Amino acid sequence: MNEKSKKYKTIGEVAKLLNLIDKKTGKLSTHTIRFWEKEFSQVKPHIFSGKRRYFDMNSIDILKKIQFLLKYKGMTIKGVKKYLRDGNSDLDVKDNKTINKKNIKKKISKIANIIKSIKSNG
Repeated sequence: MNEKSKKYKTIGEVAKLLNLIDKKTGKLSTHTIRFWEKEFSQVKPHIFSGKRRYFDMNSIDILKKIQFLLKYKGMTIKGVKKYLRDGNSDLDVKDNKTINKKNIKKKISKIANIIKSIKSNG
């Protein structure tokens, strides 16, 4: 079991990794992963005894890409399916999140400057 725990993560552990937490209840949103599993054929958990889902690093990486494309890039499920189906697997989620955060900070700064200038002219 110890060897399996290194190779595979439970659905709860994956939800925690992806920070899928219900804002109202504070509980992990494992149902989101189960939904993505049904929608995206690339996500293939291993089901061992007891019918529990275990995800390997490949599936976890795909889930990270799905989450990034849906939540941060604003793509639709249909768009993400096409993206993954066309073999666009070179997406580096960490780099794109950082770039996205930097762009957002720049935009917020610009908006704040515009507001300041409007207030000083008004």
